[in-house]
Amino acid sequence: MAVPKKKTSKSARDMRRAHHAIDATNWVEDQSTGEPVRRHHVDLKTGMYRGRQVIDAGK
Repeated sequence: MAVPKKKTSKSARDMRRAHHAIDATNWVEDQSTGEPVRRHHVDLKTGMYRGRQVIDAGK
């Protein structure tokens, strides 16, 4: 079993965890409905993506 020779400092530990933060989700306003939608995702309510109907919204 691997055992560290020296204690990891708080600075080194926190620098390693710097990428663990949760990023804010990027929301934009839909031009047709005015509702907030995620960028680069299909709107499941209407089935539209980039102005095109890509899935049937009724299902």
